[in-house]
Amino acid sequence: MAQLVRMAYDGYRDLMDNKSDPRVNDWFLMSSPWPTLAICLSYAYFSKVLGPKLMENRKPFDLRKVMIWYNLFEVVFSSWLFYECLASGWGGDYSFRCQPVDYSRSPQAMRMARGCWWYFFSKFIEFADTLFFVLRKKNDHISTLHVIHHGIMPMSVWFGVKFSPGGHSSFFGLLNTFVHIVMYSYYLLAALGPKIQPYLWWKKYLTALQMIQFVLVMIHAFQLLFIDCDYPKAFVWWIGMHAVLFYFLFRDFYNQAYTKKAQRKATAEAKEAAKQEALKEKKLESEKLLKEQESEKQSENGSVYPSQYKMATAYISDSGLRNRVFIDKRGGFDE
Repeated sequence: MAQLVRMAYDGYRDLMDNKSDPRVNDWFLMSSPWPTLAICLSYAYFSKVLGPKLMENRKPFDLRKVMIWYNLFEVVFSSWLFYECLASGWGGDYSFRCQPVDYSRSPQAMRMARGCWWYFFSKFIEFADTLFFVLRKKNDHISTLHVIHHGIMPMSVWFGVKFSPGGHSSFFGLLNTFVHIVMYSYYLLAALGPKIQPYLWWKKYLTALQMIQFVLVMIHAFQLLFIDCDYPKAFVWWIGMHAVLFYFLFRDFYNQAYTKKAQRKATAEAKEAAKQEALKEKKLESEKLLKEQESEKQSENGSVYPSQYKMATAYISDSGLRNRVFIDKRGGFDE
């Protein structure tokens, strides 16, 4: 047993010391995966257990102004990361077909490596999305998809920065930062208040955009399984399978939030229409019955209506006068 533990430790040290990119070893949180893993696990525990428990007997915080500034910061930060991805490779120098990692210390290679690290660090900043839900007691927004997506990304990106900061897999960062520009722009507008709500009809298309992103990442990553490219196949699978996982998670969320919701809404509207139609028919029947009852009541009070009396078509002379004769349905007659 001790020998197995020793072999595992030696393999781990060889991986960290000899297989990783030496340029990033001294950067913050890059020397070991354990601090990042601990932060991710703490985030998941706080999001689903500790945070809601602490807020259970407290009033929700009003964070509208804080959220406006936070979302504005995220838009600017994501725009900068997107620009860095373009400037350090994807704006023309990188190949979408096959792009090996440049491990040199050239200015462009180091710029890409630093951009990858900042992208990694941005995943911790995005934990604030969940913190705001907790403090505002929006626990229904803290879905399994939300926690998995935010909780797994720092650990996933850590491996990319540690072993391949740049190259083929950084295409995911390019797409993701663009999606975040659009997403946090939406959140910024939503935080401005109810007056903006009529203009936010495009919310569901954000989820569609994220699914398109994952499909593109899958195609881009898995193409290297069929061509020769000097890029680690392990990261092809790592990035590709992450895209597959997130695609199906987001598709399920889309179906639950929009497709099935629309179906439930249509069913509810049909039931409500049928209910209103039934009430309308019942009201008409009640009005008809009420009119019949009023007619019978007036007849009983001595009023002369064609429904109770029948008028004769002849006249009878009496002392030179002509009188109309009414024949009572009940058997008598009046002069």
